Parts: sequence; structure tokens; C-alpha cells
Amino acid sequence: MQQTTFFDDAQAPQPLASRLRPARLEEFVGQTHLLGPGKVLRRLVESDQISSMIFWGPPGVGKTTLARIIAGRTRSAFIDFSAVTSGIKEIRTVMQQAEDNRRFGERTIVFVDEIHRFNKAQQDAFLPFVEKGSIILIGATTENPSFEVNSALLSRCKVFVLQALKTEDLTALLRRAIADERGFGGQRVHMPDELLEAIAVFANGDARTALSTLEMVILNGDVGGDGAITVTEETVAQCTSKRSLLYDKKGDGHYDLISALHKSMRNSDPDASVYWMARMLEGGEDPLYIARRVTRFASEDVGLADPRALEIAVAAYQACHFIGMPECSVHLTQAVVYMAMAPKSNALYVAYGEAQKDAQSQIAEPVPLHIRNAPTALMKQLDDGKGYQYAHDMKDKLSAMECLPESLREREYYRPTEEGLEGRYKARLEEIKAWKRKAREAQ
Repeated sequence: MQQTTFFDDAQAPQPLASRLRPARLEEFVGQTHLLGPGKVLRRLVESDQISSMIFWGPPGVGKTTLARIIAGRTRSAFIDFSAVTSGIKEIRTVMQQAEDNRRFGERTIVFVDEIHRFNKAQQDAFLPFVEKGSIILIGATTENPSFEVNSALLSRCKVFVLQALKTEDLTALLRRAIADERGFGGQRVHMPDELLEAIAVFANGDARTALSTLEMVILNGDVGGDGAITVTEETVAQCTSKRSLLYDKKGDGHYDLISALHKSMRNSDPDASVYWMARMLEGGEDPLYIARRVTRFASEDVGLADPRALEIAVAAYQACHFIGMPECSVHLTQAVVYMAMAPKSNALYVAYGEAQKDAQSQIAEPVPLHIRNAPTALMKQLDDGKGYQYAHDMKDKLSAMECLPESLREREYYRPTEEGLEGRYKARLEEIKAWKRKAREAQ
């Protein structure tokens, strides 16, 4: 927990990202959908009518910076509060401090970084103070607040979605860093625009990463006899040798990417499927998780249109288990491409969904007597198993016996398609049903 007026002065050298932290809305880069002229958040700030809010967005887009700017613009005390290092005791201390500020006529903005890390009890501790206006709460989160912030607190906060910065926004920020006295304005730095853009692309929407990378390449630049610093393509390449992919294995990115993979395979697009899989693997995803999802896909979206799909998926899972990354990437690629190219049928998925609905909503009828198990003499006396027809004893290996409960008789769940091999199963099912109809009519 730390209280500041606006910015803290520090004697120790600060990173470039800290030195260039914007102090005014006019310096803030990106988020024009919220902060452009006439946009909702800008109007609230300029009219000094802010209320509790949550900033939801990826790392490095300015959530903390924006909260500080709002505090300065609205002449409020600013308390920086970390959910990582704070508990109920610290929350109570902060609330007492806010109450003291209120008695002296000063509003307090409590900024909670990573608010999703608070448990329900900790989040609830803020509620009474938010309700009576003791504090203006600004929470920052990289996680979907619908799932990570409890509903009582969420209902009292306006959620603003911050977006990853565009390449052109980051390029402009890097140019400013070179020209600004707080950055490298006091030095002569020679760096072509294409290298600034390369760093902006590498940063993947994260201003902090962009500025840290720029600082690294300039500090490693070639210093001439006149003191000028020249940044070469080789230096930039060395400092950006591996892109840091934005991928939180427990956050929205995780679910968005697996959704993209699943839907690309469903759409029979092997190129997109391999790309999204690569995004996940290079971001550090467990290959076994991807293999499990591919196995699900094999039955949900391919099914009996190509029964081998499930075999391929299970084999890929076993290969990933045996050898791991990076070698198993090729096995996953084989499975993903196979799924994308396979004929598609969701008949099994639909069949279970309809049966599930009936199982949950219909009266739980007892199992018909003739298909009950009767391992004891008493159960046989109660007619369990009476009338059962053993299909293997029948000439056609079929019987006219009903197996569904009376209320669901004639219900159809599995409706095969004509796709791939499922056309054969459809023809076979039609033959079976025709035989049973004829046999029942003859009874």
C-alpha cells in the first residue's frame, strides 16, 4: 500500500517506462474509444464525475497510469493498493485512511492492481465503503471481471475495456521516447523508423515491453566518436530474438485461442488450425491440454463420419505424453490437420445433448423389467429380466424388444448424416429400424 500525490520522486535511476509515464490525458497513448474527444470516460474525467470503475485489459496498456492521471485530474488522494501483497488488515487500514481524508474534504481514489487476485471476502471488504462513497475504487485486471470479481462489487463499478495498443500507437510512443528529455532527448540517437516499427510489432500491444526493448537496444547501440548512438538492425534482432507472446494459460487468451483452434478445425481450415495451435504452444500451453481438446473434437465434430479421427487424436495424446515439447508439436500438427480435413458430423454431440435434456427434465422412470439385471433369486421372483431377448440367439441378431422407458418410446436421439463413413451407419440404422417395425407389427 502506498499513498502518493501524483508521482513519487526517486533518486535512483528509473526504467524508461517509468520516466515516460504520462501525467496528462493528452500524453496518454491509445484507448481512443474511451478517451477520444467526446468519449464517455474522457467526459467523466473532464467533468469530475467519476465513480468506481474497473479497467479490464491486457498488460502494458496503461491501466495504472490512467488511474493516476484520473487522480491528478480530479484532485483526489491516490492510494496504490496491490492485491498480491495485501489482505483484510491492509484493506481496513486503507479504509480508515480514506475516512480521515473524507473528514478533511478530500476524495480518495483507491487503485487496486490485479483485483482478480482478491478472494470474495477481501472484495466484500470494499463494499460498504464503495456504497457510502468513502472511496472511489478503481480496479485493474487482466482477467474477465464477470468471472473474477464478485457480483455485488461488480454491480457497483463501471467496467471499461482497454485494448492492446496498435503498432502505430507504439511506434509513436517510441519516437517520443527518443525525443523527450525524460527519455533519450538529451542524447543523439540514430535509429531508422523501420526499426522502431519492428520493436512495436515485437511488443505485441504492450507499451511497457516496447519501451523496455527500446531502452535495451539504445544501451547496446554503437557509440561513435562524437558520442552519437547508432542502433543497427543486428542489435534490434538480438534484443528481440524471441517474441514474448501474450498468453495467460488461465485467462481469456487461453479460452479465446482454444476456441479459435476448435472453430478453425470445424471450418475445415488446416492453415488457421495449425496457426492457432502454434500460438498456444509457443505461448507455453501444455501440449496435453491441446491434445485433450483435439480428442474431444474428434467425437464432437467428426464422429462416425470418420471413426479414425478418434484413433488419431488418442495416438497424438499418447505421443505428447511420451516425448513432450518441442518434439510432440509435429504429432499435434498431424492430428489437427487430420481433424480439419476430415468429414464433419455433430450427430453424436446432438444425440447426447438431446438425451441429456430428457434425462434431466423427464420423470426418472424405472428401468423396464425385461432389461433389468437379475443376479439373485429374489430379483427373478420380482420379474427382473423377464422377457429379455438375447440378440445373439436371434437369426438376424436383432429383436423387437423396446429398451427405452414407456414415456420416451420411439424417441430418436442419434440422427446420422450422409458425411463420410457416417452414410454407411445411416443406411444400417435405417435397415435396423425397418426390421424392428416389421417385427413389432407381426407380434
